[in-house]
Amino acid sequence: MSREPLYNPAVPSRCLPAAFAGPDERSAVAARLFDRAQVGACVAVLGPDGADRTLVVNTHLKHIFGYESSVPESQVLPFESARFVDPLARSNLLERLGHDGAVADFLVRVRRVDFTPIWVEVTATAERQDGGSLLVEALVRDVSDRKKLDDQTRDLYGQLLQAEKLASLGPTISGIAHELNNPLATVLTWAERLAPRQKDADTRRGLEVILSEADRAARIVRNLLTFARKRHTTRTMVDLNQVVGETLALRAYEQRVTNINVISALAAGLPQVFADPHQLQQVLLNLVINAEQAMLAANGRGTLVVRTWHDASTDTVVLEVNDDGPGIAEELQAKVFDPFFTTKEVGKGTRLGLTVAYAIVKEHGGRIWVRGSQGQGASFFVELPTGEAQVVRAPQPPPEQIRAEVPAGTRVLVVEDEAALAAAVTEGLSDAGFEVDHASDGEEALARVAARAYDLIVCDLKMPRVDGMEFYRAIATGNPALARRVIFCTGDVVGADAERFLEESGCRWLAKPFRLADLLRAVRELLA
Repeated sequence: MSREPLYNPAVPSRCLPAAFAGPDERSAVAARLFDRAQVGACVAVLGPDGADRTLVVNTHLKHIFGYESSVPESQVLPFESARFVDPLARSNLLERLGHDGAVADFLVRVRRVDFTPIWVEVTATAERQDGGSLLVEALVRDVSDRKKLDDQTRDLYGQLLQAEKLASLGPTISGIAHELNNPLATVLTWAERLAPRQKDADTRRGLEVILSEADRAARIVRNLLTFARKRHTTRTMVDLNQVVGETLALRAYEQRVTNINVISALAAGLPQVFADPHQLQQVLLNLVINAEQAMLAANGRGTLVVRTWHDASTDTVVLEVNDDGPGIAEELQAKVFDPFFTTKEVGKGTRLGLTVAYAIVKEHGGRIWVRGSQGQGASFFVELPTGEAQVVRAPQPPPEQIRAEVPAGTRVLVVEDEAALAAAVTEGLSDAGFEVDHASDGEEALARVAARAYDLIVCDLKMPRVDGMEFYRAIATGNPALARRVIFCTGDVVGADAERFLEESGCRWLAKPFRLADLLRAVRELLA
């Protein structure tokens, strides 16, 4: 059985509005209901060539599309081609109506008469007319607010999922980083010990490379610890524009030789943010390098746009990094911050750059997201609060009071279970003039302290049998003066127990991998 439309030119009495229905009371009530309904309603003829005719619309539909109530119904064209933000959306709507005869809650983005985009849902029925046009009876709802809320909910859900992924991988990454810290500290210490000695040009150059690459590996480890939220940060009031300028300067040469054009549009008078400037620079470097690689892989050149502005409504500072590369497909945008996810070739990058950036921004109380579409470039946005925040600081050393000479007979006990690192530290301290003993764990160290007096102890925090915390508590009870001259060296300083212990004890500590010069300075300062 075929369904008759509400509007049929051949049968005026079937039309809903009173103007077409006759004078009876039922038609008058129906006309008032039609016009006063809080949902847009219309009857229109939609042609495949875009020649639309509107037969009747209600007042609410005029308001949805921004028309004045007095505008004649024939001039209200809600489904004309120019209304659709996506030109293919109209074709899709007509195809669905022509094939199925109806659509329900068809979501589409359209423009009002002032070109403001809005989201609407269309529920309609249609019958094909002579010439291929469609007689359409439609209800239209403005769902812009609901769509915005849905997007916010989806973003929040995505952030929760991302946080869950970070939390689950955090302990594993932290453990890996801890294991890498000991050999890195050994390499750095030996390279520093050998650097001042007489050597030929090739040996000198080789040692410089070893130091440089070991430092690079140490930075990668720090990135891993940042990803795992296992690293203290030192925050201060930071001018984001200054960080952007310094970071772009680091990439200027590389961008010039690879035909990357950079446009910076930095807002004047930008409020400062409370942040770790080095970590912000790391975030920006990751975003910039990621954009450069995408543009070069797709086009062999590109244009990078870096913008900043202040969003007064949220009291945040926003950074945008935009590229004209291949873009990111919508279905992949939720995955780009996942650990080890990449669209690059095998061997290109660590696959943790964006994940580290995500972790840093979240740790600063901000958010990071990506927008763009396949083939139309990508924009990464970083939003940071400008309000005050509590600073998280690593313990800072007192003012330098370094003695030029080590008093004769100054004794240091090195407590370290990693044999190679223990040997490097022991010999480095011996080179500096100290008398040095070594204990492989806290139990052996307690025995040595009981048998001999020491001026200072350099102790690992995490060891088998008796760890650094147990060792410290034991000597604090029996020899409180010595307990005040303990320096801890550790690769995992912010586990809940370790962090609380270091704060409560007030002990000086160095994060692995450390430089020998830093250790010597700390030792001399503490003895002073």
